[in-house]
Amino acid sequence: MSADVTAAADVVVVGARCAGASLAVHLARAGVRVRLLDKARFPSDTASTHIVQPRGTAALTRLGVADRLRAAGAAAIERLALRYDDVHLEAEYADARARPALSTGTTPGLSLRRTALDAILVDAARDAGAQVCTRTAVTGLLRDGTGRVCGVRTATGDIAAGVVVGADGRDSTVARLVGARRHSVYAAPRLAAWVYLRGARDDAGRLRIGRIGSSALIAVPAEDGLQLVGVVPSVRERTEFLADRDDCFERELRRWPELHELVAGAERVGPMRVVPDWQAYFRTSAGPGWVLSGDAGHFKDPAAAQGITDALRQAEWLASSLAASLPHGARHVDAATRDFARRRDDDCREMHWFAHDMGAAGPTGPLLRELVRGIARDDPMLFARVLNRDLAPSEVVTAGRLAHAAGAALRGGPGMLVPLGREVASVGRRRTHRALARAARGRGRKPV
Repeated sequence: MSADVTAAADVVVVGARCAGASLAVHLARAGVRVRLLDKARFPSDTASTHIVQPRGTAALTRLGVADRLRAAGAAAIERLALRYDDVHLEAEYADARARPALSTGTTPGLSLRRTALDAILVDAARDAGAQVCTRTAVTGLLRDGTGRVCGVRTATGDIAAGVVVGADGRDSTVARLVGARRHSVYAAPRLAAWVYLRGARDDAGRLRIGRIGSSALIAVPAEDGLQLVGVVPSVRERTEFLADRDDCFERELRRWPELHELVAGAERVGPMRVVPDWQAYFRTSAGPGWVLSGDAGHFKDPAAAQGITDALRQAEWLASSLAASLPHGARHVDAATRDFARRRDDDCREMHWFAHDMGAAGPTGPLLRELVRGIARDDPMLFARVLNRDLAPSEVVTAGRLAHAAGAALRGGPGMLVPLGREVASVGRRRTHRALARAARGRGRKPV
């Protein structure tokens, strides 16, 4: 360890947004000495559609920030409205009459821009007793004689720690410094662009997700009467879109006439945000003296709106593991972080690929369209329960439902045979590839 250590903590958490600040709250309340570091100064924005599923809202309530969220004007998400071409599905998140209802009961989802949400969580961490250091970038890691990570180096001094948590997002410094490997990687099939509008004629608290032809769109309320409206065109259209953002945005929006009508005449607040590229992945997320949480360890296609909720849930798991293992020394801490990483992988694996398929570029195929039609007819709450992590995607996208969807598609006429055959073959290839990759990782080989 470096000889010029200027401070010490049980846990150093790098990254003070949803994953890191919520973890710091739980740890501090458990009596753990925690230092929370971030290179940003809060309030600070970050690219996000800031959708919190009901399960995430429940986690925020357990953090004790519900009153602060209400005071900041967080918008409740009470309904999910899904459109796949001519198929419409609507489910009420907070409907206690639904059988079965969501596991979170009548708790709605919520939406609050990250400038407000992250600042609330940073304040909560400070109030809980965490030592918060913003505008503090990590420049290196400290290691003991065995090579185990035992702290961080910053421009203002070194901080010794029993464990270092990287909760610093997709471009994680901690992940880079430990050489965390990635697997199950896929490139963005679409770019994302969104604006905030004031005066949209929609006060129903709906999260809207649409796939019309080759276009994908999303809309969700935010605080202060704002509405986030986003378009998600194929990466093949990136050059054209970036060259003429406003016209391309309007063209995409017109493809969902209902949504276009709701926001017609609304005033744009602030600039258009664009994320032109990203990659989804899992990273190796635990090693001697370090662990990754939130987007630092795993990032999936934003189409499924899972990132914030996953970060909040993982913070609870990791805090419990660290609080229990820290008194027993490094060996127990490292075992606990490995267990956490396995739990995270098991929890997120199906949703990782479900989000991939939700966000795929190109038009909706006949198999998927009829699958959604069947779910909309039989039980619209099923899709909401998948997004709320009450059901695994495989419990809804069953072989039986796929067979019924294929049969329904074939009833559309002989013209459906070729596109349906291609889609079925594509589904089969994807499932085989994923199974082989998982098996290869289990044997310690490089995934195919």
